[in-house]
Amino acid sequence: MKLHWVAIPFALWLAALGQANAQLPSPDRTLALWPAERLADGPALGPERVGKGGSAEGAVSGVSQPRLEIYKPAHPNGSAVLVIGGGGYFRIQVGGAARPIAQWLQAIGTTAAVLYYRLPGDGWTAQAPFQDGQRAMRLLRAHAAELGVDPQRIGVIGLSAGANLAGIVATRPDFAFYPPLDASDAQPARPDFVGMIYPVVSLRPPLNTTRSARELSTQADAADAYSVEAHVDAKTPPTFLAQAVDDPIVAVDHSLLMFTTLRKAGVPAELHVFERGRHSWGLGAPGSTVSAWPRLFAAWARSHGFLGGAPAAAAPAAEDGGG
Repeated sequence: MKLHWVAIPFALWLAALGQANAQLPSPDRTLALWPAERLADGPALGPERVGKGGSAEGAVSGVSQPRLEIYKPAHPNGSAVLVIGGGGYFRIQVGGAARPIAQWLQAIGTTAAVLYYRLPGDGWTAQAPFQDGQRAMRLLRAHAAELGVDPQRIGVIGLSAGANLAGIVATRPDFAFYPPLDASDAQPARPDFVGMIYPVVSLRPPLNTTRSARELSTQADAADAYSVEAHVDAKTPPTFLAQAVDDPIVAVDHSLLMFTTLRKAGVPAELHVFERGRHSWGLGAPGSTVSAWPRLFAAWARSHGFLGGAPAAAAPAAEDGGG
């Protein structure tokens, strides 16, 4: 019955995406991450820009007011997910990736929050997006009661550079990316579960060929500070990974490295490698193999007791003594 309930909304959602004029849900509210005076010394930016056409379609840049765009379901299941779009730290794939994923989560009963974060590509420091990610997790917990969310069932899904940001928030929750501002900063920053989709994991050679590595390189120790695999330990949250072998932007080796590192640390992890899909698929085009990832992620998260599900009982393994 639970699997049937998951499949129906997802199928309807993909059908809606295929209609150019589909009416998609609007956010219920917007939550500013910082008071305006905290951002006064940032770069001089004009209004936010939204890309039109090609790979920039729906991508946001020029973020000067970092915030959360919150999607609350009619019948919350008690879980929440912070959704972080990618874009190489010079833009954020909101319209084609982060927002549709948030709306899918909303459709299956999960409260979702799209993160608009400051970009080094706009002149902010390399640390700025990590400050925003850490603050966002704490604010979600601080507002958990009013959102109908269990503060111990708040996860994160990041895509591409957004997965790098999600991974650092998950693996460095106790690092002070910024001095405490208010009572919200007493909340834990560690997400309870993590989804990393076509992720930028490492900024170290030989995987330092991404735009993310270039944009973060303004910080001298960025390769060590923001390579996710360097910070994995036994306290890292359960992690789901998905990527395509033919990804031309971020080598699949990023996901393979992350999975191997998690496994060595004893962290529960699941990896899905698709033969085809390339990069920046968001939810995935209807009918494509990569479009299976949201269903796989939901099943995985429910098996751990997230997204409203109860942990699955482990079945005894059959052993035949062979190898």
